Amino acid sequence: MKQGVMRYLGAGLITVAFLGGPMEGAAQADTIQAADTVMAQEGVYNRPFITSVGRTAIGGYVEGNTNWFKEDGVGEGFSMELRRFNIFLFSTISPRIRLISELEFEHGTEEIELETALIDFRVSPSLVLRGGILLPPIGFFNQNHDSPKWNFVERPLVSTEIIPSTLSEVGFGVFGKFFPGTVTLSYDLYLTNGLQDGIIVNDQGRTHIPSGKSEEQFEEDNNGSPAVSGRFAARVPGLGEVGGSFYTAKYNNFVIEGETVDEARRVSIFAFDAQTSQPWGEVRAEFAVANIDVPASLTELFGDRQWGGHIDVTVPIWRPQMGGYSRPSALELGLRLERIDMNVGTFSTTGSNIFDETTALVPSISFRPTSDTVFSFNYRREWHRDMQGNPTAVTAGYQFGFATYF
Repeated sequence: MKQGVMRYLGAGLITVAFLGGPMEGAAQADTIQAADTVMAQEGVYNRPFITSVGRTAIGGYVEGNTNWFKEDGVGEGFSMELRRFNIFLFSTISPRIRLISELEFEHGTEEIELETALIDFRVSPSLVLRGGILLPPIGFFNQNHDSPKWNFVERPLVSTEIIPSTLSEVGFGVFGKFFPGTVTLSYDLYLTNGLQDGIIVNDQGRTHIPSGKSEEQFEEDNNGSPAVSGRFAARVPGLGEVGGSFYTAKYNNFVIEGETVDEARRVSIFAFDAQTSQPWGEVRAEFAVANIDVPASLTELFGDRQWGGHIDVTVPIWRPQMGGYSRPSALELGLRLERIDMNVGTFSTTGSNIFDETTALVPSISFRPTSDTVFSFNYRREWHRDMQGNPTAVTAGYQFGFATYF
């Protein structure tokens, strides 16, 4: 039933876009702004389709890939998937008010959701009011997750397992920028409905923050206590951007019909991110720590502390000038190193370390005919360890992927 409603909603968004104003008829130029001029805060607007002269514009991106993996030498063969087809709608309602939305289709129509639908009211560059379905600014990735921006097929583990990206929540808040000297400072602060009980009550058998996402959070908060999130960042010309962010919420339903039925339990995530774009290449890094209140009877099996991080390095090795493009294309080599620990601590009976860890190494080679489109070949190798530290599995395989804005 819900999927049917979302299909009609998607069709409605497209119809509004056509009726509301002109669309780009010609091929789009290489329009993504350079990484050394855009702050992470601007991720939802740093998209090439927002170039139309008219009041309303429509765009999106498509992402597909192949998979060939083996776990401890056993695999399921070769497969292909069209992972995402996302539609953006942007409208300049007035000089100070703008709307942007994103409707996501995953694996065809297997999963359809309205990922973003927000309105910004610009009082000044240092004060913009925002409300709707928004992306809490935890780290860099959650607000800048579009696949054409990345040279790796899979999203970073820290950004999907510790920070539950892509995280969309209903709420409101403020953001803005200041310009002291040559430095640009930004801030984001939001109140949203927040994650729910699935952090503990899930089919994973362990603490799993992404399982706290629920369709119900788009209708109401399960405990009447909103989540608070924010990010503060600085960008220095020629060097790059660094940011610190947080997200904290009471996630469990601790009051039912006015009666207290449980202790209020909180999840808190703290993240640090850094990005730099230089003539020799680009570096992106993100590190996050999570603290989760877990019932005493579940500690050890359900971790109350988690952490993870990744670093991506991309280096261009050839910049050919292809016919029909105003800027050189790029052949790039990349490397990602990442690690997550889902249960930080020790066993109370033995004092030995609790593991439940994953480490991954991902080299890549990518070709960008323009900055809006990427073709990428990845080799991915993961090492998993169970709670006792046994090497439970080694997963390795190859992926070829493409992603492009339209």
